[in-house]
Order: sequence, then C-alpha cells, then structure tokens
Amino acid sequence: MRSLTAEDDVAQIWTEDEIGELNERFRACSTETLLDWATARFGQDIVLTCSFGGPSGMVLLDMVSRLERGTPVVFLDTDLLFPETYALAEAAAQRYGVTIQRQRPALTLAAQDKMEGPRLYERDPDRCCGIRKVAPLAEALRPYQAWISGIRRDQAQSRAATPLIQWNTRHHLLKINPLAFWNDRDVWHYIHTHDVPYNPLLDQGYPSLGCMPCTRPASAQSPRAGRWNGFAKTECGIHV
Repeated sequence: MRSLTAEDDVAQIWTEDEIGELNERFRACSTETLLDWATARFGQDIVLTCSFGGPSGMVLLDMVSRLERGTPVVFLDTDLLFPETYALAEAAAQRYGVTIQRQRPALTLAAQDKMEGPRLYERDPDRCCGIRKVAPLAEALRPYQAWISGIRRDQAQSRAATPLIQWNTRHHLLKINPLAFWNDRDVWHYIHTHDVPYNPLLDQGYPSLGCMPCTRPASAQSPRAGRWNGFAKTECGIHV
C-alpha cells in the first residue's frame, strides 16, 4: 500500500495484489475475524453503513458492536423511509449504545419538488436515488478510508461476483463486504441465535426494503422485485 499526495484527494490506495491477498486470507476465516481485522486496522477511519431495512446490516451492526471499538455507523435517511425503519434505527441506537450518524440529502423533499417537480421517484427513480441516496453517501464516506457494507452475492445478479474486499474507485476507499458469501438462511440463523432486532416489515411480505413510494411486497425467491415497481431498475446506485 502506498501513500498518495494531497492532490490525489485520498489518503491511501490498495493494489490489486494486496486486495487479492486479503481476499484469499479471509475467505477461509469467519466473518467476525474479518471484522476484527478491519476495525483494528482502520480504527475510527472505517464506517459501517446500515439501512435498518434489510437484515444483513443488523447482523453487521451486532457483530461490530460486540468488538467494542466504537466503529462509526451511518444511516442514509432519504426522508422517504418507512416508519418501522426509523423506529428500528432509534431502538438499535439504544440497544447497542451507539451514536448513529443520520445522513440526509442536501435537498429537502420540498426543495426537490420545486426543482425537479413532484414525485420524482415516479418519473425518474435514478435521478431521485442520485439526489437522496448516492450523493449523501458520497458525503458521508468522505472522511473515511474503509467502508463496511452488508451486500451479499445472493441478493441480485448485479451482486453475484461481490468479493469480500474491493477497492471502491468512486469513493476512493477500501470496501469490505463481510457477508458476501452468506445466504438468506445464514443471516436469519444469526439473527435468531443472537436475538438481533430487525425491521418487522420483513415478516409482512417485504423481503427488501427501501423508500416507501418505491417498495412493494415481493416473493422471497425474487426479493429485489418489490423495488421500483414498473422499472427495470434493481439498484439504487450506491453499490454500482
């Protein structure tokens, strides 16, 4: 790993060989071992993003909290989430004794309606996600050198090749996906074993949760089908 100059606007960069070695090393280890290494290696320069919608983020929040390193946690608040999502974020903060940074868009919903027209999500969901998710995430990740994400290979075809560790060129940091090789059964086994709180809508036909206007119930066999109904869109843009 080499240090970059100030002009590069990034503290460090990892080579393909270094990342390959890390993936090989941790593929044979437990998820907790990877998180232990990452949180020790980066300290306060690593952040966990948690949506408080899907169960994977809650698994990681529980694991990270058990390490007791005070890892920062960011919650992207689009101002369009389900009441159950906001309630879970508050309950989790109390249970785990963590301060959750709620990252909001630069534009309020009223300002967005004035600039883009009302119900932008119905006409151009990519534009709406860009304003309310992608740009706020970029701002939230700016101070960090590493990012812990809950995405898994089994969630969508677009995520099928997700590695444990990768260099994220958009945000210029190391992205760590500890649950990349987990499946739905693994996630729920951990949740029930450790009594991890989760969004109650997941028991009501919503296998994947996002913003209220863009989320519908769906079959467990095709969890992303309930997102952005009527559009070919399956990703909000923060993981692509």
